[in-house]
Amino acid sequence: MAKNEPSAFAKLIKSILAIVLIVVASVGTTLFLYDKIGGNTVDAEATPEKPAPLPTPIFTPLEPFTVTLRGDTGNRILYVAITIRVADEDSRRMIVNYMPEVRDRILRKLSEQKPDYVQTAEGRTALVQALTKDLEAPYLPQPRGPLINGVLFTAFVIQ
Repeated sequence: MAKNEPSAFAKLIKSILAIVLIVVASVGTTLFLYDKIGGNTVDAEATPEKPAPLPTPIFTPLEPFTVTLRGDTGNRILYVAITIRVADEDSRRMIVNYMPEVRDRILRKLSEQKPDYVQTAEGRTALVQALTKDLEAPYLPQPRGPLINGVLFTAFVIQ
């Protein structure tokens, strides 16, 4: 064995040191970049922030509706209870103040339905969309209608 040739043990040590150095550099760079782009860091002096409270939903329940639906096989009765979810208190007040017109719009839309179609999930989804559109229309003399976040069926029976 020549004196200038490193031993196998020395080669192994150099390889292990090179691997450790690469791993340390990789982990250090990752942590540095993660901190730089806004990663979560633990700060001993920071107090945990409370999440902002979610707004309380505003629901406006309506008296149930009973409507005769005309179908190909004869007349059927639709009994449906609806609750309206509104975006704000002004919208809730508008629904309450214009309740006769709200109920009229709903009754008209319900009476247009076909019994076989409205029993399907697709039919109920289309009905929700149509009711939302009708209920969001302005109630004269108001310049805008209420902001409706959802029309919810709390009872839905066809006989």
